[in-house]
Amino acid sequence: MPIYMDRHDVSEEVTAENVAQLHYEDLKIQHKFGCKGLTYWFDDERKTAFCLVEAPNEAAVIDMHDSAHGEIPHRIVEVDKNVVESFLGRIEDPEKSQNTKLNIINDPAFRCIMAVKLNSKFLDKSSLSEVKLVSERFKEILSEIVKGGNGRLAHQDDEVFFISFTSVENAVKCSINLQKDYKNSIERDSIDSTDLSIALSAGVPVTSKNGFFDKAINASKRMSGIEIPMIKISTEIKDLYESQNLNNKIDPGKIYTLSDTEETFLQNLIDFTEKNYTDESLSSSDFYKELGYSKSQFYRKITGLLRKSPNFFLKEFRLSKSISLLKKREVNISEIAYKIGFNSQSYFSKCFQKKFKVSPTLYRSTVNS
Repeated sequence: MPIYMDRHDVSEEVTAENVAQLHYEDLKIQHKFGCKGLTYWFDDERKTAFCLVEAPNEAAVIDMHDSAHGEIPHRIVEVDKNVVESFLGRIEDPEKSQNTKLNIINDPAFRCIMAVKLNSKFLDKSSLSEVKLVSERFKEILSEIVKGGNGRLAHQDDEVFFISFTSVENAVKCSINLQKDYKNSIERDSIDSTDLSIALSAGVPVTSKNGFFDKAINASKRMSGIEIPMIKISTEIKDLYESQNLNNKIDPGKIYTLSDTEETFLQNLIDFTEKNYTDESLSSSDFYKELGYSKSQFYRKITGLLRKSPNFFLKEFRLSKSISLLKKREVNISEIAYKIGFNSQSYFSKCFQKKFKVSPTLYRSTVNS
């Protein structure tokens, strides 16, 4: 049976005890709707509650809440219980105190999400093999750092790892330690085949119908693609960290904080590119017209943040898409070229060779060997 997470935006007067009572009312009648209330999270500071419910469909979740207490959820998304546990740490109610009617859970679902991206610089066949070894070593370092900072390795998407933290302070400290330890490991062994990019964002699990932690995951992943040799963080992360560490400010020499304007620009840019990169006629003029800038304004924005021209950004974006496709044997290289917006296989191969110093064919044969 599917599992859903819903979001309730509650008033200032609502307390953890009130939410526990509502959860209790759900459990009393859940069987009438074929539902099973697994657990919930309550954030007193942000006045949000999130319920995890096993149910036949969304309508059953709504009907159960409506019948039990009338508090209809504002949003509902279908989720994978394993993913929920990896990000939030549990999928059932914590054990309640003995001799108490209510299981009062004052546990926010707000998380700091770290995205860690390995950017491989493929030099030749031997370096491709070396990248695999570096990746394994990186995972060992990452596991130790995350464990020490009470983080959870929650998900991996291609070359991007996502780590969930309840504490912004721990997330920032872990990102600094990870970058330092990884750099020392690579320098010690004279390896120069992989760069590390780290980015931090934050958010709650349900913001829209698009998915679980979609806003925070997308923000951190997109920031990790910015090729600045510093940790990238959102303004929200900076403000939260410094509010908890009044005598320890973010070091601008080590950490780059994106302004709200830069975050919005990056999100709009990637959203538009994701929708249109397969169109081989897409050009830089389409970007600035769609995003509402003049040609010169858009050029200053994209080069200032990404250190790339519009045309170079689009080419790099398309090449990054080819990596996951090349790992699939069933799609030939010519098909891949056209799928990602190149107008010929030869031009795609030329661009791939220039960027990665290896042909698409050799890359495919090595990663699939």
